[in-house]
Amino acid sequence: MWRDIEVREALVAWDFGQVSRLVRQRGSLRQDDMAQLTGLSQAFLSMLESGARRLTNIDKIVEFLAGLGVPAELVPLPLPRPTFALSQPSADLLAGDLDPVLPWTAARMVSALSTAVGGSAMDRRHFITVSGMALTAFVHQWGTAEAVPLVRAAQGSRLTNGLLDSLQHTTDSLRIMDASTGSGTLAELGDAHLAFLRRLVQQASYDEATGRRLAAIIADTAIQTGWFTFDSGDHDGTPGYLFAALRAAKASGDIRLGAGALSYLAIHGYSTGAPRNAVVAARAAREKIKHLDAPALEAMLLTRQARGHAKLGEQQEVIATLGQAAELCARGRSEHDPHWLYWINTGEIHGQSGSCYLDLGEPDKAVASFAQARKELNPAEQRTRGLFLSRAASAHIREGDVDAGCATACEALDLAEQLQSARLNEHIETMLRDFQPVSHAPYARELLERAAVVMGTRS
Repeated sequence: MWRDIEVREALVAWDFGQVSRLVRQRGSLRQDDMAQLTGLSQAFLSMLESGARRLTNIDKIVEFLAGLGVPAELVPLPLPRPTFALSQPSADLLAGDLDPVLPWTAARMVSALSTAVGGSAMDRRHFITVSGMALTAFVHQWGTAEAVPLVRAAQGSRLTNGLLDSLQHTTDSLRIMDASTGSGTLAELGDAHLAFLRRLVQQASYDEATGRRLAAIIADTAIQTGWFTFDSGDHDGTPGYLFAALRAAKASGDIRLGAGALSYLAIHGYSTGAPRNAVVAARAAREKIKHLDAPALEAMLLTRQARGHAKLGEQQEVIATLGQAAELCARGRSEHDPHWLYWINTGEIHGQSGSCYLDLGEPDKAVASFAQARKELNPAEQRTRGLFLSRAASAHIREGDVDAGCATACEALDLAEQLQSARLNEHIETMLRDFQPVSHAPYARELLERAAVVMGTRS
């Protein structure tokens, strides 16, 4: 897009209405999508493109250009640098079979799986460079493109419901193992399961109904394996699984699975310095499921959106989304909520609220929310408990309560010794940085000495 002569001429002329129109047309985006990327309202963008309004505020211009991912060399402004390192092939990101604009066929789903599971390091790094614009284009196509039915009438063995039941059980077992012990050893198991599922797509025989069910299992497994990959510390490789999951979810016809993949893309966004991506992904998922009566699923998506808003410092949006999430969670689950979302509860809502308040610089509110989370979390969710404890310890320290911070940090370290989660380790390290200013206190000094031993062992 940025090599397009018309786009370049519009940038040179500072004709931002033309830039908006061209980018939207070239990227198959709606004005609503552009609004999410740039922070400008859809109504303003409509007037901008028609020439009725102009963009003159320099801060808004920078936000507009940065939101679209315009290369810095094309505009004479100091645009914010991306938090990731761009490799040379990134200009062709999502090209070929991975291009979301191309028809959503089984072959392209398999190609996306192959890139995630067995692709080279360079293939996997392509996904980390996804700009907000590219993410929105993919999300838009997931929501609007027609999926080609997954059918294969061939000489291969015919898929049976019994085999599919067993395959889904394997995915469910991996999910439960992750909740109790962390993802340290599960990413490879997820890869092996996905590789087998990919072979079934290519070699087995199945009708459309069976193909849809197989695609649903693939989507569920790709989501889980993407999460395992993320939790084990491989942030670069994570999006590939989730984009493959979106393709499989589309083939399955289950929009809840697509929403699940977007929820993890939201986590990836707010955890890797791209919080606007989190807001875009969560909002798109909510828009797609709004006709369902799935309060638990929508509540979960609202917490993901809230985390993105918090990272952006958007306090009012945080309060609004967390309030909606709490109300929906209080309604309980419905028959339309997916089975894989068993873990959402009021404890999770309180914990995510605490994380938002911590990002917003309100440690007192964070402490209160984390205290509620501890009371209501499922005891089996050990890693989640460890994450919330590490953040609660930071909240205590930022509030000035060293003793409470140290006591809570010790509990977090206890769990870090038991679990295999690079993500929890990262949170522990962030927590320990909060303790450095009070390292002179005896209790804090003892904690830091113990942490040095624990984290040295974990690494």
